[in-house]
Amino acid sequence: MTIVLALVGILIMVIAIAVSIALHEIGHLLPAKLFNVRVTQYMIGFGKTIWSKRKGETEYGIKSIPLGGYVSMIGMLPPNKPGEQPSKSRLRYFQTIAAQARDDATAELTTHDTGRTFISLPVWKRIIIMLAGPFMNLLIALVITAILVTSFGVANPTTTVNDVFECMTETTDESALDAECAQGDEPSPAWEAGLRPGDHITHFNNEEVTDWDELSGAIQQRADIETSITYVRDGESVQTTITPVLTERPELDRFDQPVIGSNGEVVTEPVGFIGMSSQIVNQQQPVTAAFGVLGEQISGTFSVITVLPAKLWDTAKVLLTDGERDPTGPVSVVGVGRIAGEAAAQQDIPIADRGALLLSLIAGLNVALMVFNLIPLLPLDGGHVLGGLWESIRRGWAKLRGKPDPGPFDIAKMFPLTIVVFGLLLTMGVLLIVADIIKPVTLF
Repeated sequence: MTIVLALVGILIMVIAIAVSIALHEIGHLLPAKLFNVRVTQYMIGFGKTIWSKRKGETEYGIKSIPLGGYVSMIGMLPPNKPGEQPSKSRLRYFQTIAAQARDDATAELTTHDTGRTFISLPVWKRIIIMLAGPFMNLLIALVITAILVTSFGVANPTTTVNDVFECMTETTDESALDAECAQGDEPSPAWEAGLRPGDHITHFNNEEVTDWDELSGAIQQRADIETSITYVRDGESVQTTITPVLTERPELDRFDQPVIGSNGEVVTEPVGFIGMSSQIVNQQQPVTAAFGVLGEQISGTFSVITVLPAKLWDTAKVLLTDGERDPTGPVSVVGVGRIAGEAAAQQDIPIADRGALLLSLIAGLNVALMVFNLIPLLPLDGGHVLGGLWESIRRGWAKLRGKPDPGPFDIAKMFPLTIVVFGLLLTMGVLLIVADIIKPVTLF
């Protein structure tokens, strides 16, 4: 039964990935057709076409390698200038490729395509077409997040004690809950103060606390200071004192990611610690809460992108050593499928919670697709947007100086960089797929 459930989870995620990619490309397709650009192909996947059907002037199809998709619009490159020849520089090879790409793009044009090319559109329309794909992923993530926050709720830590560390160990995370206390180990402040699972903390330092952020912030500021604490047990209020111990914890940035110092090590900060974990409860939220939850997820994804090279390097090192994968690090579509399979196979977790977890994975996948495609490098959507913005700046500057219109920005000139970026993306994909097969990320 466990294997069947795992396969169901993987199948759900495979379908979700395919649908997310398909809708991303529809995001490009719809405004392109709205702006009367001739779209020759709408394809899901790359490689050999395994199915296609022509409707009107567009061929719709599925290809053999399901690792993306594309919408082919005519006239994405300006034509070669008459008499222009590749220079004799070291970039001659790339210039030849760019010239051939322009010729191929021009060869697609017919006498009926005047004014229907992508490059002939105003810059703002081109930017809308390129941003519409990532926007579609954002919309998918928003709808799913709204369903989650209104139906299943948002997991919030409370001021109710879930577990208590019996003694102080070298680690201060929840792995210490399973550690055995050795003779001579100091009891944790929470254990020594008499706190036990189920106690509901109402006051700390004679101040009322209503949520975990208030309580944890107050604890961190009271290191080595005897402090009053009030909790409710079995309906009775108990007041005692507790002295948080001074410990070091990673300093977090605004995206809740560890800050890395100039020496490459995690920066720590001294804080107070009492040795307890809080009880997590799901609290249903109004639909408007979806914007905040999604915003935090987008911020977190952007923060991961900024440290992606370091995360990939860590992944490569793990493959060559006995280390373990970072559960917050990047994964491939294979890894996403494995995590979905694991989640579906957890029979000790209620089926509704498993469904919510799968939905959150799909929402996270779409956020990742959106953020990744906004990276301002070709061939990603963000690279096309950056090219359009640069064209606007260049044309505006020429107009201010009374110079002739320089014309559309020729993205074919960026082919050397595009090839490098494509190679890096391919390398990243292979690395993560191998890592997800040999040393997968496990959450359960």
